Amino acid sequence: MGSFGDFLLWVFWVFVFVAYLMVLFSIIGDLFRDHTLSGWWKAVWIIFLVFLPFLTALIYLIARGGSMQKRAMAQAQEMQTAQAEYIRQTAGTSSAADDIAKAKSLLDSGAITQAEFDSLKAKALAS
Repeated sequence: MGSFGDFLLWVFWVFVFVAYLMVLFSIIGDLFRDHTLSGWWKAVWIIFLVFLPFLTALIYLIARGGSMQKRAMAQAQEMQTAQAEYIRQTAGTSSAADDIAKAKSLLDSGAITQAEFDSLKAKALAS
């Protein structure tokens, strides 16, 4: 049976390995997120990450670490903007002019009264 110290040492090395994997995947994600870096340079970084993983990760974080967050924030902003646009399109939100035009067509067809049209128009202009 192993001692408690052996168990703590094992837990430490598992932690170090998981932390290294997180750094590695962050670097790979950043490489493919960066559109200014050519495909050849991406391939060179990946090759070095395979053959000299710890040294390459350290050099990458020193050389390009400052801009990693900027690229991640830009991608998150693009995704948020795209999601908001999709929600707007799907929800079918319209402008006040569109709402008034729809209400006017309902009034012209006789589906609503003048009082209802005035109420819908006031509501559209208020929002």
